[in-house]
Amino acid sequence: MTQVAVITGTSSGIGLSASVMLARSGFKVVATMRNMKKRALLEDRTAQLGVHVDIRHLDVRDKATVDDCIDSVIETYGRIDLLVNNAGGGFLGTVEQTPLERLQRIMDTNFYGVWRVTQAVLPVMRQAGKGHIITVSSIGGLIGQPFNDAYCASKFAIEGFMESLAPVVKPLGIFVSLVEPGPVNTNFVESARQAGSGMPVILEKEYAPLFKPYFKRVRQEFESVGQTADEVGEIIVQAALASVPHFRYPTSALGHKIISEKYVDPTGDSVISNTSRRLY
Repeated sequence: MTQVAVITGTSSGIGLSASVMLARSGFKVVATMRNMKKRALLEDRTAQLGVHVDIRHLDVRDKATVDDCIDSVIETYGRIDLLVNNAGGGFLGTVEQTPLERLQRIMDTNFYGVWRVTQAVLPVMRQAGKGHIITVSSIGGLIGQPFNDAYCASKFAIEGFMESLAPVVKPLGIFVSLVEPGPVNTNFVESARQAGSGMPVILEKEYAPLFKPYFKRVRQEFESVGQTADEVGEIIVQAALASVPHFRYPTSALGHKIISEKYVDPTGDSVISNTSRRLY
């Protein structure tokens, strides 16, 4: 029987790539997005490749749309075998330049959004006695990144959530996996920078000398070693097709290297030392 996959945040980037690749791998894909006016890019890509996805509205920040979408998928297909929590957003800025409302918005999308959708999908998986929940996290969910305080806080929360959930649902036949990209060449970084561009410039003397070289190095990293959305999509498909999937999937050799620093030095000093170098 064809497996049904629900994916959030599919209008572009990793979500779009994963939707197309899962459809090509034999899944019946329900690709969800907050803004249905942005569906054209996904429709064009699926048409080019001769695959079909079922595009539906779901705003991870709105519980009503989450529940309505998941209920309608179950009504249509009778099952959900795979959930890919992908929707998310970023923000670059210091703690002093980040209004609480902005932090709440990031957490609402990146963490509470994952919670809402996972909570809505778990009952049908539990009743079926099987399922797989894949959540797109980040290296920034394991290693803090300068000027990414809000984003990393949300991704650290996801990591804790999924790591706590995994052993509880495993006896119920449900697997949990985290996909952890490093730099990915989408519009994510520029969008995050623009999200912070409207903030009042405070303490320019103190922070600008750190932020400017940091952002320059980040852009260079994305250009030189950044993965494509399709490369991350391939990892998601690999996890989805595994009979016994791993819990964590770092998506690149760079990711493995950075993450390993945290595990070999329990003091955390080497992590802070290495991230600090990117500021000068």
